[in-house]
Amino acid sequence: MPRPPSPSIPEKEFLYGSLKQSLRLDGRNPLEMRTPTLTFGPDLGWVECAMGKTRVIAQVEGKMVKPPPERPLEGLITIHSELSPMASSEYESIRPSEEEVTITRMLDKVLRRSDVVDKESLCVLSGQRVWHLRLTIHCLADAGNMLDCACLAGVVALKHFRRPEVEVVGEEHDPSERAPLPLSMHHTPFCFTFAYFPDPTILPVLDPSHLEQRLSAGLMSVALNAQRELCVVQKAGGMPLDQQEVLRIVDVAVGKAKELDKLVETRLKEDWAGRTVEVR
Repeated sequence: MPRPPSPSIPEKEFLYGSLKQSLRLDGRNPLEMRTPTLTFGPDLGWVECAMGKTRVIAQVEGKMVKPPPERPLEGLITIHSELSPMASSEYESIRPSEEEVTITRMLDKVLRRSDVVDKESLCVLSGQRVWHLRLTIHCLADAGNMLDCACLAGVVALKHFRRPEVEVVGEEHDPSERAPLPLSMHHTPFCFTFAYFPDPTILPVLDPSHLEQRLSAGLMSVALNAQRELCVVQKAGGMPLDQQEVLRIVDVAVGKAKELDKLVETRLKEDWAGRTVEVR
């Protein structure tokens, strides 16, 4: 017999029954997120982020270009996300799904529009040469909450990237022999997604799994940094939320952002210390 479509009625009933007791199928508490694992590649600006079985690769590349005339002092940043059927059978290679469009737009808001990178620091020569940074997000496996994993991978890749220091000699722009420079970043935002369910007795869950996401009545994503500066609030679905609930969720996200900030800084220092030893 063919397997019934997922999620099936027994899966739905079992999940709701567990969540009513504040139990999640993977053993987490309602407001507990999967601990991210960051793996750095041999090239600066390449990072793989895994949250449970959800896996994303982010890569930053830079090249010098001529800036647009309306912004002669600012560098350029473009973000490209690739969600293929390899990540999940729900994605199509021909046309982007609704979730793929949502993730791409959210990444643009969180990582580009919130001025994570100081664009003026990317200027080499006013009106002539600026750095163009291209951030590419490859989604390898979707086991739920792809958005938060992709945002984390993207911001860590930007922090990990180093650009060559360029000397301007007449009309020439040559990379100097000095150590490459980290990007000048204004802040480090993180994204946290909460899933809400149609039964009001079920508490919202942070970092939903694939099944929790599929059976939720609405999702709320909050992007902010450890300094409590709010970047983006996005709500998907028809689940109504009052003001007090939104403020409560933001407070939870602030605490999680402080924890993630420490984790990211620790992993970056460990990776850089290893590269310094190799150079010596």
